[in-house]
Amino acid sequence: MATIELDALTKVYGDGTRAVRELDLEIADGEFVVFVGPSGCGKTSALRMIAGLEEISGGTVRVDGEVVNDLPPKARDMAMIFQNYALYPHMNVAENMGFGLKMRGVDRTEIRRRVESAARVLGLSEVLGKRPRHLSGGQRQRVAMGRAIVREPQAFLMDEPLSNLDAKLRVQMRAEIARIQRDLQVTTIYVTHDQSEAMTLGDRVCVLRGGVLQQVDRPQVLYDTPANLFVAGFIGSPAMNLVEAELSERDGALWASFGPHALLVPPQVAAARPALSGYAGRRVALGIRPEDLADGAAPEGSTLNVTVDIKEDMGAEVYLHFAVDASPVTAEELREIVGDEALAAADEQTHHHGSPFIARVARGTGAQERQPVQLAVDTQRLHFFDLETGDGIYTRDGALAATA
Repeated sequence: MATIELDALTKVYGDGTRAVRELDLEIADGEFVVFVGPSGCGKTSALRMIAGLEEISGGTVRVDGEVVNDLPPKARDMAMIFQNYALYPHMNVAENMGFGLKMRGVDRTEIRRRVESAARVLGLSEVLGKRPRHLSGGQRQRVAMGRAIVREPQAFLMDEPLSNLDAKLRVQMRAEIARIQRDLQVTTIYVTHDQSEAMTLGDRVCVLRGGVLQQVDRPQVLYDTPANLFVAGFIGSPAMNLVEAELSERDGALWASFGPHALLVPPQVAAARPALSGYAGRRVALGIRPEDLADGAAPEGSTLNVTVDIKEDMGAEVYLHFAVDASPVTAEELREIVGDEALAAADEQTHHHGSPFIARVARGTGAQERQPVQLAVDTQRLHFFDLETGDGIYTRDGALAATA
């Protein structure tokens, strides 16, 4: 096990592309850290530099305090797990798992001990004599993990290891990876574009955009206090509803108005975020998570009266799609998340119907398509962002701040 420190880690490719920009990060011994972000954000480039598979353009990588920039991959004592299992088809499971040790000249008895120990952890003891073609996708992934585990490395580096599995198996293997990492307590860096994987696996999650670290923290902190519009739009499923709103003061209270709707900012929320008062009379980006909308009555200043467009019954819950007659947030960072085509479709919908919203409500809802419904807003959980900078508006003791 090891601590890993990244100091101003930078990657510039030959064509001038800056894939990673001065990444600073400290990963504790035994910690599970996830790099997440859209394609091209630099997460895999960062991982490959840590592994020694990519040349470092700038900055340093330290393992247990030792700079490893110039060490070859095999000298860094890190096990890499890729999207492609790369199993040898002519070898059985035990031979595949132990091949790397054999090439290093490890004693046969020790190889057998490590393979059998890893197989017990991975639930592969019954298939050690089988070849890859006789295994399921999940079993093949576990063999690839076993090949890394038997090395007993200082760290695991995982590059989207579940991307080739179907949705149901991904969920199962996600839990397996979490359990194995917890049991082995090996320092792990995991790369994924799937924010659900990131939130469920990581002790901490690093959100990257354009090679720049946007925010790193515990999953719940990212969800509750996203640093900016990019993190807000990327973390959470369905994504946060975002709309332009005007903040105004009435009778000593702060209100957020958008279209025909007005929400009262609770006094305790306004008190906890004194920077908000500086935005009175200005427009901000207002964020409301779908799960903070409920079907039912609520006090004045905490409801939305809307007409349901589409009702999606998910079984355990229901998604209500509707539109609000207000300007959407069209920041560039949101375009990166959803893509140009999806944003163009949303713009078309906005032009004809208004800004698209989703409410995630209980399965017993009486809401019906093309019918009006009153939705209660949990105004304690409203999110506010500066429209110019995209930064979240928080207090400094909340680790984030935006000044008027």
